[in-house]
Amino acid sequence: MDRRTVLKALTAASLTGLAPVRAWAAAPDYAAEALAASGAPAVAGAVFSGDAVLWQGVAGVRRAGSEDKALIGDKWHIGSNTKAMTAAVFQRLVEQGIVKAGATLAELFPGMAIDPALAGLSADDLSGHRAGLQDAPVIGRPWLMTARDDKRPLNVQRADLAALALGAPPPGAVGAFAYANINFIVLGAAIEAATGKTWEAAMQAEMFAPLGMASAGFGAPPDPAPWGHMGGQPMEPGPYADNPAALGPAGTVHVSLADYGKWLQAILNKGAGWLDAASVAAMTAPPAEGEVYRRGWGLIPTRPWAGGPVLAHEGSNTMWHATALIAPVRGIAIATMSNDETSGAKACQHLAQMLRDEFAAPK
Repeated sequence: MDRRTVLKALTAASLTGLAPVRAWAAAPDYAAEALAASGAPAVAGAVFSGDAVLWQGVAGVRRAGSEDKALIGDKWHIGSNTKAMTAAVFQRLVEQGIVKAGATLAELFPGMAIDPALAGLSADDLSGHRAGLQDAPVIGRPWLMTARDDKRPLNVQRADLAALALGAPPPGAVGAFAYANINFIVLGAAIEAATGKTWEAAMQAEMFAPLGMASAGFGAPPDPAPWGHMGGQPMEPGPYADNPAALGPAGTVHVSLADYGKWLQAILNKGAGWLDAASVAAMTAPPAEGEVYRRGWGLIPTRPWAGGPVLAHEGSNTMWHATALIAPVRGIAIATMSNDETSGAKACQHLAQMLRDEFAAPK
């Protein structure tokens, strides 16, 4: 799925000026409207400023065919929106001096046999999808079909995947953007090598706990929570309701809408003391010519509604859908989530566009 194309279309409306926001309690039921237009089981969304929730809403059911209503505090799987979190935790390790700033892949993985075309690249090349790596040679269908049966520790699995990906000549063009999950599995393996912890433990220690994201976890959210759907059928939480766990750094986080907002608000607040302001400035700077992706975020050039550039991403494990938009200059962030991919993507995009039009469009 080309998430960049979808999000560019979503934010491309020609809007001028900026409007004051309205208190969310007085706003219409946007979630119900998006749900009715999409046919998804459920959809939820919120609008955040740096210090407040401007609107939040949820509509629908946790499982198709059930009367169990989705609740505003439910946990949702955010798929590839995990990537920006992984990149931010790596940058936090740099700020703490655990990882050297600008470290090459050869320095991040000492003793690993790395192809010369890759050895001098950095974490930014991985988190910008510019390392020339592709999924098929390492985590293609054969791996996906068998990886859940691998009982080795996850850090061992990821180290082996990193060695396979980096030990061969890159299948793509180094320096050219090519979206691939393997980039972030390698980045997660670098976090594990630097900390001596699994990526999951590092995420808990370096992000979820400091930001107060108590609901955050990994894999399909356990009951009581919405279930993901495949082909319209609810998928009971468990190993087969998500990608293999080794793929974690590229997309296995689940989280409540409010706790996801804490991460978005940290960006709006120039790091909020969790990341250095300089790190956030580098993350949110306007894209250079031809640049489309940086540190886990798709980059959209200046849009009038945003007052500047937009950070954007969509995530899915094929059973859920999540969308996030951040307008750093405007000081506003929008997040939408659904427990389905096909109809849920439509619901998330529709809801995000309505929220953008309400809270950032001219009146």
